[in-house]
Amino acid sequence: MEKNLIVRGAPQEFECKVGAWQELGGHLERRDIRRVLVVHGGVSWDKARRFFPALAGVDVTFEQYRGVCSFEERDRVSAIAEAANVDAIIGVGGGKVADLAKAIAVHLAMPVIILPTLAATCAAWTPLSVMYDARGEMLQYDVFARSNALVLLDPEVILDSPIELMIAGIGDTLAKWYEADVIISQLVERSVEIDISLYTAKLCRDILLESSAAALQAMRDGKLSEAFVKVVETNIMVGGMVGGFGDDYGRTSGAHSIHDALTVLDETHHILHGNKVAYGVFVQLMIEKRQDEIVKLTPFYQELGLPTCLRDMGLDGLSDEALERVAERATAADETIHLMPGEITARTVLNAMRELEILMEEVRVR
Repeated sequence: MEKNLIVRGAPQEFECKVGAWQELGGHLERRDIRRVLVVHGGVSWDKARRFFPALAGVDVTFEQYRGVCSFEERDRVSAIAEAANVDAIIGVGGGKVADLAKAIAVHLAMPVIILPTLAATCAAWTPLSVMYDARGEMLQYDVFARSNALVLLDPEVILDSPIELMIAGIGDTLAKWYEADVIISQLVERSVEIDISLYTAKLCRDILLESSAAALQAMRDGKLSEAFVKVVETNIMVGGMVGGFGDDYGRTSGAHSIHDALTVLDETHHILHGNKVAYGVFVQLMIEKRQDEIVKLTPFYQELGLPTCLRDMGLDGLSDEALERVAERATAADETIHLMPGEITARTVLNAMRELEILMEEVRVR
């Protein structure tokens, strides 16, 4: 049986529908929230602010975050929230804004409400924050003891978001299956919680493989569709449920360790989170010696524009020293790659990365 599993299945309340943001005022009134700090992004806020409702009877302070979810930024914005004597934090934006809003709310012991503008991660759903330093290197992720109070998801807002971020979200969410399965398959017995985690991980894979192309076409056409809403909810809700029910058995393993390791290189900071994770899935599969699965997934990756190798990310010119740094970081003692079976060393990762480049050259030739 698994040990030390805590279920953090869902926010306190979640609503997905066109116009969901317009009901924010009623949700605040039900919670007797009268003063809020709205933390938002820059470009995303320029697009999304037209969806943000007028909040009659609520004192609203707006603050634009400075592009990173760091402890320094948490403390800076927390001071603004304390000065305004707010009752709650509202995060309007993508994953980093959501993570920052959650970190601030936990720091100040108050509720957090998330209004996502992207479907690039499950950050709106999950009670955790990934913390970075000022350079953009990932430091740690902190799991919180309180759920997000409310998530309002309006598909029309996401429809107007950059398509490349939706694609990255698909890559990040597809990884849920491969990362959860490699951990859970090692268990002799599974609890009901673990079964739910595995089921939702498989649901992520199945929905994304079936509906992603149609969802992206809906974005290009600027028209809501069933496939689009399905993929949006999969990236945010279903993806969040995998780790919510599986805890460490359903959160991350090899692919995210590769992502984390890539952040040590300045050359990777412009590459979207989900794209690095998608590449990490292929490295993980190489470590598992599942080249057949890589070949099977490659047409899907290529159709969407997800990176299959370093070359696809413009990183094929990395030095041996840089690759060794990545391999060392990927196998640091606290990395989740060690939840995979067997002993995984820096040499294991380095060989997998190099062999993946060779395999993808062969696949291109075919």
